[in-house]
Amino acid sequence: MSSAKDVKGPRARGPEAAPGRGADREPPARCRGADPEPPPGQDSDPEPPARGRGIDPEPPPRGGVLWSLSGDIRALLMLPAALTLQVAHPAVGAGVDEHSVFRTDPWGRGERSLRSLQLWVYGGAEAAEEGRRLRVLHRTIQGTDTRGRRYHALTPANYAWVHATGFPVYQHAARYLIRPMTPAQERALYAEWLQVGRILGIHDRDMPQTIEEFWPYWKKMLAEEIEATTVVRELVDVDQPVPPPDRGPWPLRMVLRALWPVLLPPLARFRRFVTIGLMPPDARAAVGLPWSAEQEKRLRRMCAVLRVVVPVLPERLRYLPRARAARAAHRTAAPNG
Repeated sequence: MSSAKDVKGPRARGPEAAPGRGADREPPARCRGADPEPPPGQDSDPEPPARGRGIDPEPPPRGGVLWSLSGDIRALLMLPAALTLQVAHPAVGAGVDEHSVFRTDPWGRGERSLRSLQLWVYGGAEAAEEGRRLRVLHRTIQGTDTRGRRYHALTPANYAWVHATGFPVYQHAARYLIRPMTPAQERALYAEWLQVGRILGIHDRDMPQTIEEFWPYWKKMLAEEIEATTVVRELVDVDQPVPPPDRGPWPLRMVLRALWPVLLPPLARFRRFVTIGLMPPDARAAVGLPWSAEQEKRLRRMCAVLRVVVPVLPERLRYLPRARAARAAHRTAAPNG
């Protein structure tokens, strides 16, 4: 979905021409994420929802919507909005606040999160293994959230919310950074995102199975659960201290360390700008994040430039490394497939 060639279907004219999200045509659907939670502290690790015992779920299809979307460098601008929405859930925010190293090792955590996301889509057999690794990693994360409720990271409702945030952010941000999806592309994206959920070990019963079921679930979560948690406020705070990058060639790290007091303020402002701007408006309002008409104009101008520039870049610059390697392997295997 990175260009007209990447996604098939009628072209829309811009962000304002995006198809409706379905919130105004809700069916009387049951929210599959509302099943009773296990007792607090109980190991609620979901079993991989394979079609048969011992069979790993397949990753999203090669050549699908996620295949072209999640490896595009513009997807990097979408991630802060999704991550911020995840921690807007009181239980998820408390877990990250109490157990994550995002304050002391933000670059390492970001690198690991990006690697994990790329494996879900481009990892092949490694995708399911990464899902198992994440479930093991989260088994010990539990505590009390901001509302005084006991939580466990793998409680189905909590774990499913972390996964669920990806679809509306991708659907919304693509309108600005790439192009609006057709209804068929939205449905394909949702089906592929459900497949990612299975890789993560989320049961179908804990995920809305159609777009028509998703939007009522989404609205209910925004109305009843989502709030500006401590971690949300830190992620959009331009004055929050962030250490200089500790990845990359040593000379570059030394230069960045020396210039960091000058570089950090504009980078922090840009991070806040794209985090809030590429968040779906209803989610932005639910969290209480401000956004002005002037900021909307700036966002549209920036994204208009990116929609022109990125598609003409060579593939080595346009796609993230794992996506680029997977695409090359797919092209090599295609004649024999």
